[in-house]
Amino acid sequence: MTPEELLTTTRTVRKRLDLTRPVPAELVERALTIALQAPTGSNSQGWHWIVVTDAGQKASLAELYRRSYRAYREHGQSPEERYPGDAERVAVQHRVRSSSDHLAEHMQDVPVLVVPAITVPGGELAAGNQAGLWGSILPAVWNYMLAARLFGLGTAYTTLHLAFEKEAAEVLGLPDDIRQAALIPTAYYTGSTFKPAPRQPLAEVLHHDRW
Repeated sequence: MTPEELLTTTRTVRKRLDLTRPVPAELVERALTIALQAPTGSNSQGWHWIVVTDAGQKASLAELYRRSYRAYREHGQSPEERYPGDAERVAVQHRVRSSSDHLAEHMQDVPVLVVPAITVPGGELAAGNQAGLWGSILPAVWNYMLAARLFGLGTAYTTLHLAFEKEAAEVLGLPDDIRQAALIPTAYYTGSTFKPAPRQPLAEVLHHDRW
């Protein structure tokens, strides 16, 4: 893969995660080693990575994710409400919903769940802009997902379990000063075709100098 191909074909994988094929621990660790090359504020490197493969641990995290997902589905807008008059976007969102339903149902069956986290002194998030904090972990999360793709693994960036972050922290045995950033299901993927996703034209979102 060329760098451009890697960057434009690293997609969210839900239905195409292979739930039956074990993922070698060394492959995940290799991807995480690449993740650690990401930038982090003041070179603080306050990140931590919890790699979950135990069936009981995965089941507990999956149930928290499902609880949050059900609430999200119940109270969220339908694709028709969110994109009135845009039949193409509505169709895409229905496909996204279907794949999201599948992931919520099978989260506990994914071979590896990766929880990226970061040290927050005192454990309490500061009021106001938190870009510096999350900017010190999320680039590394994306590095991990890119590396996983390079090694033949599929991933999905999810955060819904964070509605129950304290319960998840208890499952994982996290200290009070460690805050979670995401939950990344990781598995080999089925099929072999990934292509750039439909996106808004750059001209619709590009601003020069001022809005």
